[in-house]
Amino acid sequence: MLAHGYARTYRANAVLTASPGQLVLMLYDGALKALAITQAAFERPEEDFRRYEIINEQILKAQAIINELQSGLNFDVGGEFARTMHRLYDYHNRRLLEANLRKQVAPVVEIERLIRDLRDAWAEMLTKREGPTAPDRVRGVA
Repeated sequence: MLAHGYARTYRANAVLTASPGQLVLMLYDGALKALAITQAAFERPEEDFRRYEIINEQILKAQAIINELQSGLNFDVGGEFARTMHRLYDYHNRRLLEANLRKQVAPVVEIERLIRDLRDAWAEMLTKREGPTAPDRVRGVA
């Protein structure tokens, strides 16, 4: 239990000391984690009463993260790119809503792939902009 408290403190400090770019990377990582847990819950037996609860909770968590990413878009600076990302995040949320309502894993797998591509592109951009250890600092490697 004590280690859990230390981990929570470490994560809080990581968020407080992260650059804006690293915070976006953390959000992508959080969405990917929620989607991985969702996919694992779909593999649980139908009789597992917690299966649908976990699926619902984790999809809602991923949607909240996507909403946070969407709300951080700056249309004045980002122009057409920001508008495109806004539409993409809308698509992510619609597909996850569909997955949650219909309890289908296929939309979750699709959105996980799309978010992983965005995350990897963002990490590459950070590496070029902030140096080779920027994405590693977010994960606590450096």
